[in-house]
Amino acid sequence: MKKALVVFQSISGNTAKVAGSIHAGLTEGGFESTLKTVSDSAEEDFYDYDLVCFGAPSYNWHVPRQTGEFLKTKFSRYSKSGHVIPNSPKIPGKNCLVFCTYSGPHTGIREAVPAGKYIGQFFEHFGFTVVDEWYILSEFTGSEELSTKGRMGDVRGLPSEQDLSRLRERARNLALRL
Repeated sequence: MKKALVVFQSISGNTAKVAGSIHAGLTEGGFESTLKTVSDSAEEDFYDYDLVCFGAPSYNWHVPRQTGEFLKTKFSRYSKSGHVIPNSPKIPGKNCLVFCTYSGPHTGIREAVPAGKYIGQFFEHFGFTVVDEWYILSEFTGSEELSTKGRMGDVRGLPSEQDLSRLRERARNLALRL
């Protein structure tokens, strides 16, 4: 049975909801899936998994500080162990899905893409194939103004149950494809 690890950081709960849907879909698709927060994943070895799904919210075009520090620590560890080498050759059977939640009170998804690309670069250096990047529109928790007057319109209540159901199905299909 193929193994997946879903690692995420969530500040307001949006990214946690998305991670849970991805985890459920991967399980339905036949993967043995493990769901963990960034803070509970320090000892996890990404190379023990066929698929690592890594997600965080976007804050001002960046991942949260704790997520960035986690990825840099992994990079350092894997560099010292010889996993990060020049030309970043792909390791067959090692895949990554990047997911990023965003609210877009200003410019929308363009605020999230840099954070997603940042995450993906670490996995490419680790030799993983980034199979996809998912950007999920979410409520700007704690600010009605930023949840209703941004470029993305009224994002209160997002991701909705319908959004989460679609993500679950996408994850199931990804599992079946891999």
